[in-house]
Amino acid sequence: MDSNSVSPMPELAPIAEFDKSPPSPPNEEVPMDDLPPPPATISQAEGKKIKVQRSRSYESDEHERGACEWCEYALVITLATILLIGVSALTIFWTFFYREGYGWADDIPEKQFNLHPTLMVAGFITFSGFSVLLYRICRCFRRIYVKLLHAIFHALAFPCIVIGFLAVLDFHNKKGINNFYSLHSWVGFVAMGLFGLQYAVGFFSFLLLLICNKGTANFRASLVPIHAAFGILTFVLGVCACLTGLTEKALFTLGAERYSGLPDEGVIINAIGVAIIAILAVVMYIVSRDKFKADSREMRASVDL
Repeated sequence: MDSNSVSPMPELAPIAEFDKSPPSPPNEEVPMDDLPPPPATISQAEGKKIKVQRSRSYESDEHERGACEWCEYALVITLATILLIGVSALTIFWTFFYREGYGWADDIPEKQFNLHPTLMVAGFITFSGFSVLLYRICRCFRRIYVKLLHAIFHALAFPCIVIGFLAVLDFHNKKGINNFYSLHSWVGFVAMGLFGLQYAVGFFSFLLLLICNKGTANFRASLVPIHAAFGILTFVLGVCACLTGLTEKALFTLGAERYSGLPDEGVIINAIGVAIIAILAVVMYIVSRDKFKADSREMRASVDL
């Protein structure tokens, strides 16, 4: 073939020049300005964060509370409930079986006096004991419901203490016995005064002031430890008044000589006193155990609901 007839080769496209700079190291930080904005708003993110934290706190609390702690909690609460109900039942049994029951008549003033030990044990021990333990028993309830139950038990104890006091006061006047001369009467009078003061302060500060919840929150929070301390003191004084009253009743009714022989009625009276002491020990043990308290995070979460 003729060299002149060969068609010329087409020119190739120029090869693209690549960037020959070395790649950026993997640990190089990327500027925050180059990142896209977060998909969620701040309020939504905070709400989700709070929910996650609450759910995690509940899970951690469940892991922290082992089987031994739950068994201890169930045992002492059950024991306290049996003792609180049993001591009132035993007092009623003693009154009906040995003291001929109850009454409010001029011809049988002794039956009127029988209202005094029964109602004082019911008010100062049973109802007040349950009222003290409600913040340990009702751990899963919302705090406002526990407060209402606390007020209800105190409302049940209040008429018991008042009627019991009026019964013995009227009995002394009918029999011509002096009032407020014994250690039992002094301790009981102080216990009644503290109980009435506690009831008035608690009703005003923790129920009426809830109408203005935010405005009185700091005041009510500062009053809680004072109210709790005086509540325990009132319960202890009520126990002392009941114990001294039982001893006084046994000595006056049975006589020192017969009481020293330990008759059946004396055994019942002593059993009531031992049950009251056991109640005081169990209640103080439950109150002193921080593990039996409702978790503060759960309390705050229940209030916010």
